[in-house]
Amino acid sequence: MVGTPGGLLSAALVADGARPFTTFYDDATGERVELSVATFDNWVAKTANLLQDDLGAEPGQRAALLLPAHWQTQVWLMACWAVGLIVVPGGAPADADLVVSGPDTLDEARACGGERVALALRPMGARFADAPEGFLDYAAEVAGHGDRFVPYVPTAPDAPALDLGGREYSAAELAEVGADAAKEWGLTSGDRLLSALPFTRESGLRAGLLAPLAASVPVVLCRNIERLDESALERRISTERVTRTITDSEG
Repeated sequence: MVGTPGGLLSAALVADGARPFTTFYDDATGERVELSVATFDNWVAKTANLLQDDLGAEPGQRAALLLPAHWQTQVWLMACWAVGLIVVPGGAPADADLVVSGPDTLDEARACGGERVALALRPMGARFADAPEGFLDYAAEVAGHGDRFVPYVPTAPDAPALDLGGREYSAAELAEVGADAAKEWGLTSGDRLLSALPFTRESGLRAGLLAPLAASVPVVLCRNIERLDESALERRISTERVTRTITDSEG
């Protein structure tokens, strides 16, 4: 259905799969990655297949995501929703059925008694030099999965999809959140968002994923943007043709 994040991504793929979907910067490493709608969709499908086939994830299970603002976080959100999981950004691993962790939160993630996935978050999606004990190395496993995903159990748009600070959202409500943000910000074809907000807050989800999906516009996602001075940020905005920068007060 179009009225869900997955439906919005499918519609964007049909409309123009070659257009940019997300451009990611890490200003601590100098990394820049740009993914088209089609490439992003492939990553989502591969990750959803890994969840369903390798990890045995089932609709209604809870997934704690201990991840920063990153393009792979966007992928994991969409993949979890495709499978029917309830995503808990920054959630307690001990209360989750599975946990997905970046390299800086592995000790915290070990509290999860279910499946544990580790993301190295290295440039170009590289794997860990040495996989952390007790975790599946995402980058080492995901590439072998298919580029198309079909859930074993179709998920309902009104089923819980996100738990953020104790408030639950269905997939349909997430699409509405994105549509409301796109309307609030007046997004139209030709716009491009820039966000550096974390996905542990609704403002970060709105700016970094849901509004771009709803408005079918690209997003520039920035990690460690505080390392940029004002002139460097202005150059990025100009170079990436950003038309809307979402701040805390606007998010």
